[in-house]
Amino acid sequence: MEIKETIQKDITDNKVMIYMKGTPDFPQCGFSAQTINVFKSYSVPFGARNVLEDPNLRQGIKDFTDWPTIPQVFIGGEFIGGCDIIMQMHQNGELKKLLEKI
Repeated sequence: MEIKETIQKDITDNKVMIYMKGTPDFPQCGFSAQTINVFKSYSVPFGARNVLEDPNLRQGIKDFTDWPTIPQVFIGGEFIGGCDIIMQMHQNGELKKLLEKI
């Protein structure tokens, strides 16, 4: 399966999908850790992939979204953004509303 197909399957199969550095139990960058902590605070199930394990995935997700940084978050099949956007949405209540819809 090509990287693009793998990404599409991930975001279709998971209502919340996070491409990150490290794993949810062992994030390997501060931005990934912040993002995971936000989603854990909502107690919502999410999928995650460690881009550090696969250079093709790391570049592939950047190409897929045309977004240069990691982590990258998809909710309901839609690309939302990275840590800064997730934190802003969390602080202003938008993230909670979005998660309630899915």
